[in-house]
Amino acid sequence: MNPTLLEIENLRISFQTRTRLVEAVRGVSFSLGREKLGIVGESGSGKSQTGRAILGLTPAPGKVEAHKLIFDGIDLNRASRETWRKLRGDRISMVMQDPKFSLNPVIPIGRQLVEAYRAHYPVTKREAETASLKMLDAVHIRESKRVFRAYPHELSGGMGQRAMIAMMLITDPDLLIADEPTSALDVTVQLQVLKIMDELVTERGMGLIFISHDLQLVSTFCDRVVVMYAGKVVEVLEASQLEQATHPYTRGLLGCLPQIEGSPHPLPTLQRESSWSV
Repeated sequence: MNPTLLEIENLRISFQTRTRLVEAVRGVSFSLGREKLGIVGESGSGKSQTGRAILGLTPAPGKVEAHKLIFDGIDLNRASRETWRKLRGDRISMVMQDPKFSLNPVIPIGRQLVEAYRAHYPVTKREAETASLKMLDAVHIRESKRVFRAYPHELSGGMGQRAMIAMMLITDPDLLIADEPTSALDVTVQLQVLKIMDELVTERGMGLIFISHDLQLVSTFCDRVVVMYAGKVVEVLEASQLEQATHPYTRGLLGCLPQIEGSPHPLPTLQRESSWSV
């Protein structure tokens, strides 16, 4: 068993609106070693909010509470601003869903990589440039020098996502949170990005939280799976045993996956029960 890198117990995230208190995450608990952990669920289930809370990035007026929120022995509930600045990007990084909204459109890729590297390491600009080019090579970008000088709009979606992954990994973090990093990519590029992430996680001994709505993808890529519904964890199981899931919601999601063989009729529907969200 891998030593525990992240421990979360009874995580709750709420947002006060004009009329009521909305609980986006309600009592989420799980632990993470140096492994690939998938978090799946439909839109609005609290997956992304859970990932942001780990990085202390819950937007106002959000309120985060947890009995335990511990990263490698550090109590994130009581972390100071200085501690958060040291952790973000250095030891914990997050790859957002769409690089178009994460990369600065008016700054070349290389300059953004250099800035990220120098923010955490006291190195010269030339040393940072060398490290940035090596990182672009590590994510299998051809013509890394050309991409280093390019602006985000000059890159394809897959290339932009690789550049984003390079930026998040250049500081050699212990934990990477990937929020649906392949959802905007075609299948071929998806497989390439997943292979890159798998290689980097294996070689660097990192922990990975892979947030997705694609059960088939998570079952083949991750080691364990956390299934969320209405802000709660309804099931945690080994990815290889996803087909043997017992919770009705997980079974319903699996039943809604398209089948190549057999008749598509009647179309499967997910029958929800009020007890799942209590």
